[in-house]
Amino acid sequence: MLRIKSNIGFQIGHMLRNMSTKLQGTKRIKDVTENVWTEYTALAAAHKAVNLGQGFPDFSPPDHVKKALATASTGPNHLLNQYTRGTGHPKLVNILSKVYGKLMARDISPMSEILITTGAYGALFCTFQAFIEEGDEVIIIEPFYDCYKPMTLMAGGIPKYVPLRPKYTEGKEPSSGDWVFDLDELKAAFTEKTKAIVVNNPHNPLGKIYNVDELQIIADLCKKHDVLCISDEVYEWLQYGKAEHVRIATLPGMWDRTVTIGSAGKTFSVTGWKIGWAMGAPHLLTHLSTVWQNCCFHSNTPAAEAVANAFEKELSIFDSNECYFKSLPKELEGKRDALVPVLKDIGMKPIIPDGGYFMVANIADLDPTIGEKEFPNDFRDARLVKWMTVHKKVATIPCSAFFSDSNKALGSNYVRFCFCKDEQTLTDMKAIFGEWKNEI
Repeated sequence: MLRIKSNIGFQIGHMLRNMSTKLQGTKRIKDVTENVWTEYTALAAAHKAVNLGQGFPDFSPPDHVKKALATASTGPNHLLNQYTRGTGHPKLVNILSKVYGKLMARDISPMSEILITTGAYGALFCTFQAFIEEGDEVIIIEPFYDCYKPMTLMAGGIPKYVPLRPKYTEGKEPSSGDWVFDLDELKAAFTEKTKAIVVNNPHNPLGKIYNVDELQIIADLCKKHDVLCISDEVYEWLQYGKAEHVRIATLPGMWDRTVTIGSAGKTFSVTGWKIGWAMGAPHLLTHLSTVWQNCCFHSNTPAAEAVANAFEKELSIFDSNECYFKSLPKELEGKRDALVPVLKDIGMKPIIPDGGYFMVANIADLDPTIGEKEFPNDFRDARLVKWMTVHKKVATIPCSAFFSDSNKALGSNYVRFCFCKDEQTLTDMKAIFGEWKNEI
């Protein structure tokens, strides 16, 4: 399969070299290549591997959420199958203003401070297109979710990377909170060309939840240099233990310079519905709305109606343990904790996440020659992931994919596992790793 992919790439490259310049793609997409999901998802499917790579739940969402979609599409209000308000289905923006008004302790205008998009991806794309111009610098904290780089490039921007590095405490189990930025490196990244910084909190892939002191440092630098903050908070409800997610837009002076991104897919375990949103001050959201209405115009009406009804239900039981925003983190925390000994048994060192869907594991103690003959041109983590997918039928993601080209070595000793999976999926993976342990 890998050879076929290479041949196809060669053929496409040959065609492009011999094609009229008027039929070639724009400069905006010249450096945007296939993403990590294309390659590793195809590999997992080809080998029928247990998929702990992609970040989607393979268990059922709440019944009231599924019923809400069925009612929206088949109920008596046939207009719910037609166009809705371009910048946001009225029922959805109204309930989001109530939910986030409560969380952010401020009045949020449903009509001017919330934009509904096709997933968080759509909200991110609109933000980059609305604010980033040719030559603008965008600070990206790495490891980073892989779309930040291509979205910066497609807008004509220049990514500037600031890495998180681990500072583990002797005798303490490694956690995502151990990964921190260097203050001097972060300060140096801000220049007169800096237009925005991307903050992913809770973080993918590490599961790090930034503490308030870290967020305040970022906020102060944004204000000092007059920089936009793009805050990707799609895992906002998934907090474990004593970790507490603080929304950077709630810090003094940050509402007016922050675009906060959210996701119904991650909130209600319905990633296929592709309903997301951007939230911020009117002078920011108006630019996103311009991009959105000239791109997709509006989101899926029945799904938006269903998400609105789901939020209304959860808001009515918000302080109860039955609220999905509380029950889902408890369920996933149990899955997280159950994964730890499985990884340790085969010689990996898990980095315990404070939030999100994922657990990163250090593979430094595994045999470094695994996959070396089959995949000699890859980083160590990529070799291991491909070897596991092909020979052990367990698919995951190499962490070097979440680093810039110059810093990929920082991620080459780590792989990412997704634990927001059905019990059977995790049981299958545990059985496979148990057999692997006996072979070591």
